[in-house]
Amino acid sequence: MYAEERLQSMARLVSDRRRVSVTDLSREYDVTTETVRRDLSQLERLGLVRRVHGGAVPADALVTVEAGLGERDRTHADLKDLIATAAVAMLPPDGSSVVLDAGSTTSRLAAALPRDRRLVVFTHAVPVAARLATLPLVELHLLPGRVRTTTQAAVGPDTVAAVRVVRADVAFLGTNALNESHGLSTPDPEEAATKRAIVGAARRVVVLADSSKIGHESAIRFAALDEVDCVVTDAGVEPADRRALERAGVEVVVA
Repeated sequence: MYAEERLQSMARLVSDRRRVSVTDLSREYDVTTETVRRDLSQLERLGLVRRVHGGAVPADALVTVEAGLGERDRTHADLKDLIATAAVAMLPPDGSSVVLDAGSTTSRLAAALPRDRRLVVFTHAVPVAARLATLPLVELHLLPGRVRTTTQAAVGPDTVAAVRVVRADVAFLGTNALNESHGLSTPDPEEAATKRAIVGAARRVVVLADSSKIGHESAIRFAALDEVDCVVTDAGVEPADRRALERAGVEVVVA
């Protein structure tokens, strides 16, 4: 196989498999790992793949730009409404405690909370708190920290410390991306630290993510799939991605 043919074949393989290691490519094409790395560098310059630690993913697989909350709220709004409605059925019984993460879908869940449900709710998200503040049966705890303009959520050491002393029955979590190999990820390190603390604060972790986020990666991982109990998504989820989540022991609920 000529070098140009190998490059074309390698680009197709990365696109089909979504993540391929240097070692696997070396075996596949019977070339050295040094040759594979040179080929991947060339493909990355052409905009066909993105180099990651130990291998490559398709160029569109990494979410590197963080959209503002307003923009995210308008994206796939109808699907997020369906997901939030489905998530209401996963609320714990009266008198239980939940953590609501920041995000456009978790904000919709906050708006959909039944007014007759008695809950203790912890959140670091200003929009979530604003929607819950008038509910008479919700004991609301707004966590401290520096509020990011992008997400309108508190982050930083004070936020992480406050979350770490919480033990909740269920955490409802947002994510910028999730896939089988990289888990759940987000572009900002401080957001990731807060989300990581939320995962550790709950007996049950439910992720609310529309299908456009599944199968992708962002820069900072905050949880592995085995730390997640359930993913609530929409009917657009790819069958292969759903199978990968279920293989990892994650319940998948399609709204």
